[in-house]
Amino acid sequence: MGLIELFKFMIEQKSETPDDGGLLDFIESYLNDFKAVRIDVEGVKNLFIYKKFGEGEHLCFAGHVDVVPSGSGWDTNPYEATQKDGYIYGRGTQDMKSGVAAFTQAIKEAKEFNGTLSLLLTSDEEGEGTHGTIEVLKYLKENYLLPDAVVVAEPTCEEVFGDAIKVGRRGSINGYITVKGKQGHAAYPEKSINPIDLIAPKLANMAGVDLDNGDEFFSPSKFVITDIRAGMQVTNVTPNELKMMFNVRNTTLTTQKEVKEFVAKNLESLEYELKLTQGSYPFRTDTNTKLVKNIDKAIEDVTGIKPKYSTAGGTSDARLVAAFGIDVVEFGVINDTIHAVNERTSVKEVEKLYEVFKNLIRMWR
Repeated sequence: MGLIELFKFMIEQKSETPDDGGLLDFIESYLNDFKAVRIDVEGVKNLFIYKKFGEGEHLCFAGHVDVVPSGSGWDTNPYEATQKDGYIYGRGTQDMKSGVAAFTQAIKEAKEFNGTLSLLLTSDEEGEGTHGTIEVLKYLKENYLLPDAVVVAEPTCEEVFGDAIKVGRRGSINGYITVKGKQGHAAYPEKSINPIDLIAPKLANMAGVDLDNGDEFFSPSKFVITDIRAGMQVTNVTPNELKMMFNVRNTTLTTQKEVKEFVAKNLESLEYELKLTQGSYPFRTDTNTKLVKNIDKAIEDVTGIKPKYSTAGGTSDARLVAAFGIDVVEFGVINDTIHAVNERTSVKEVEKLYEVFKNLIRMWR
């Protein structure tokens, strides 16, 4: 099976989270000279498949086969892999079956390698992710199989193929503030304590404020208010309390400690409660590592472009890999239609991505 045939086959297997559409069984059989380990948990399908070629370092390619629901309004069947005008349309073409097809084919064709080559795949990245990649990493740690370096084939390019790799990601801190007041009749404001009046003058110093200055890799951590609500949807009763939610996409320069201090500084005169949760933590891979230098060269050899280093965007399973002390980067096709109607990627991008991964495997020393 050729690369594009493989890619189309993967698209046509409906694999909405946490369903893998049978793809993990297929990949296990497709790479039948690799050793496979299945770590399925609570309906989530996970596959780790590896082959030791030599005594050198362990290079792993990671990703997910699950996709978000297709939605309505497509010009083509989202599960038919329609090819036209140099593009292939279908759910998961960019996010991220292009990456999975490219590294699966590149690994299948690898004849020599100075170390261990592996794939780590899950069917639950687009969902909660609690039983996906993290479970595989736990297993690998317990069995002394953790890789030295990981490439996650998420779509990372911005304008042209090869222009960006992710060397890190911001974290995400969620905040919930409750400001206490005293309910009363709107006609007698002196007899009540209106939490809206209390919070209003504070917002100018909180909304959209940067909590740090960022650095060469990260934009500043910004305090983004996402919801404010109070009252009973009537005009003659002042509310007893006000609830406000916010999010901080934090850099490595800002933690929950700094967020708490920022809120305390601005609300010190008020009676309030604050709850913080964190779904992901920021990380950055040193750009002087072997992994970054080698994938840089592999990309430049194929495209003639030296990629920029980015940490923009939301979260990915790379954050889970980084938490185990593993060097990790993300590199894949152009990201401009992920999760959208008429998601598509070009045939040339998929072919070039495959060539980049083949180069990386070839030059790994």
